[in-house]
Amino acid sequence: MDRIVEEIAEGIIHVSYQLDGTETYSEPLGFDWKGNCVLKQMDVKIAPQTEFSYISDTSGFKKKMTANGEVSYTETVKSIPSREMYSVKLRFNIGESEMLLGMGQYEDGVFDYRNHTEYLYESNMRIAIPFLVTTGHYGMLIDSESCQIFKSEENSIEFFIDSTEELSYYVFLGENIKDLVKLYHQLTGKPSMLPRWAFGYIQSKERYRSAEELESITETFRNRNIPIDCIVQDWHSWEEGLWGEKRFDKNRYPDLKSTIKGLHAKNVHFMVSIWPNMSSDSEDYKEFAEKNMLLPNSNVYDAFDKNARDIYWRQCREEIIDSGTDALWCDNSEPFSDADWSGEKKKSEIERYKVVTDESRKSMKWDKINSYGLYHAKGIYENWRKHYSEKRVVNLTRSGYTGIQKYGTILWSGDITATYDTLRKQIVEGIKMGLTGMPYWTLDIGGFFVVNDKYENRGCDSKDRSPLWFWKGDYNDGVEDPSYRELYVRWLEFGTFLPIFRSHGTDTPREPWRFGDEGDPFYDAIVRYIRLRYRLMPYIYSIAAAAHMNSEIMMRALACDFSEDERALTIVDEFLLGPSILVAPVYTPMYYANGSEITGDVKKSRNVYLPKGYGWYDFYTGDYYEGGSLIEAEAPLDRIPVFVREGSVIPFSDDISYADEQDGRVNTVRVYEGRDAEFTVYFDSGDGYEFEQGQYSLMKLKYSEKNHELSISKSGKYPVDDSFDVEYIGHIRN
Repeated sequence: MDRIVEEIAEGIIHVSYQLDGTETYSEPLGFDWKGNCVLKQMDVKIAPQTEFSYISDTSGFKKKMTANGEVSYTETVKSIPSREMYSVKLRFNIGESEMLLGMGQYEDGVFDYRNHTEYLYESNMRIAIPFLVTTGHYGMLIDSESCQIFKSEENSIEFFIDSTEELSYYVFLGENIKDLVKLYHQLTGKPSMLPRWAFGYIQSKERYRSAEELESITETFRNRNIPIDCIVQDWHSWEEGLWGEKRFDKNRYPDLKSTIKGLHAKNVHFMVSIWPNMSSDSEDYKEFAEKNMLLPNSNVYDAFDKNARDIYWRQCREEIIDSGTDALWCDNSEPFSDADWSGEKKKSEIERYKVVTDESRKSMKWDKINSYGLYHAKGIYENWRKHYSEKRVVNLTRSGYTGIQKYGTILWSGDITATYDTLRKQIVEGIKMGLTGMPYWTLDIGGFFVVNDKYENRGCDSKDRSPLWFWKGDYNDGVEDPSYRELYVRWLEFGTFLPIFRSHGTDTPREPWRFGDEGDPFYDAIVRYIRLRYRLMPYIYSIAAAAHMNSEIMMRALACDFSEDERALTIVDEFLLGPSILVAPVYTPMYYANGSEITGDVKKSRNVYLPKGYGWYDFYTGDYYEGGSLIEAEAPLDRIPVFVREGSVIPFSDDISYADEQDGRVNTVRVYEGRDAEFTVYFDSGDGYEFEQGQYSLMKLKYSEKNHELSISKSGKYPVDDSFDVEYIGHIRN
């Protein structure tokens, strides 16, 4: 094996090998940060393997319904050798203390991967991105689209790459985590800029069943004066039996264009679920089949083929997009994970990895198994930009891979279950996505699966009615159960401070009024936090712009900003939204135990660690606390602990009903005194791509602690209204 090492940019080192059958390459290679060796490659071990193509008799295809919709399969598959490949084991020595972070989003809430094994494959609830970030001045990106296994033991790490023709990886060297993420974006592409409305409240559920229902729900939001920016149509918009068809059922949606026009008149956007797998009875499927653009042994279009991506887009465009749809939801973008998502019992991690790999090999190139969702998103983005420049691309996708951030995507954590333990783990998984360079992450507020031991049944041909391991929520009575209502409120309070704010799930309704009415504590808490989200819109939109322009991390681990605070490094149940707002979600019941029993004398509070080096203000009361302290913060039903870092400037909007109501105007600025501070507010039209030609403005708000004054400086071409009220928090004035 010949090794090539080159620094392709400052702080980015590329290492590549031409694999030639040599079994082991063991010449060490060290990587230095300011003269200190922080990472050392020890050896590369390879094993030859033969990739097979699998061919089946399409006349023998059978159909079955799964958690991911209709799939085609055959029990008679013939394997034919296609090319020679290698499996590779890449081993490094590391330091004794750095934390091993990032690498995507999984299920178990593991933050630091030291002395841990993780299986990097795509499946529902799993987004594998082989970008390792550390607190030791280095990061690594494995340049492979194959399934992988990461393993850490003591002061050694290794990556096992399942299938590849060559070995390539990158090492990033930087001062801190934020520098490493910036280098990752420099290499793989900066995050897209989403429209302003995408940061508002998104209402979804499984599923709305007619145009009339969509119209009724949005009308109720407006009549109740509850802010909303988007409503979502989940699966089965098509005619019965035509899974994945990109034409709506005219009996339930007689005039899609008129329906969307009505939503737009209420300042509500529309998102539609689309699928890569299609019923063999559908016209969309038949077109792909006739042109030989389906992946082998499947009813899934070949997203690796540009021509197939263009056809898929045209099918979307002909009715869905041309009718005015504002966003697409690319569900099931890891289309061969059904073997993982099946059965009464959850398989072991190694079994799950193996079954997804084996099933995917029957339809995909072995070295492309992890990247289907990436190419799927690429086709949507490139064609959308070509035909609809007046609207920014918004693609909610369940799977992503290296570079997915540049394709107008939002990632979410899949079909999670409604339990407090899941809520706790989701905090960690969201933090990890920020560390992995993906700023736009969200989840199903309230958990997707709410009830326990329900059977999978989507009106399908399958006779399998066995319980499923993943359908294990804790609340069989759904919204009728006060204990679920409490969980949902806590989840929504957490979701208010996520990059994307979206409610979704099955088993029970999700609209705010399903949890009570005005004056009911659950309803009031939900509406209070939705309104708070909109008051924070200038701050949220500005930190999203900073993510696009400067690789800033929206949802941050405390380790990003307080690397010198050893205690802060280990905190995984708190996070920062942008540079200033510290959020401590509540993930334990305080009012109702499971089964709706009153919990009794449980304290309505939770412990919160405030990182040292700064003072902290209670977001609600303005009370001041010294950093480096653990406090017991009040957490009644209508409040989760939120604190603001001393030396912060935060812009607020007035109460608004949708994100663009005041064109992004700032109505109030709060200055949290104690030290100098600054914040840059971003302004543009809120949609379209004119900002790429300079049609935006920046308003820098700069506070001097010495003079107790806020100064304003503006730059750019977009008109800015700089008349706003200023509130000073913390300074005692005469």
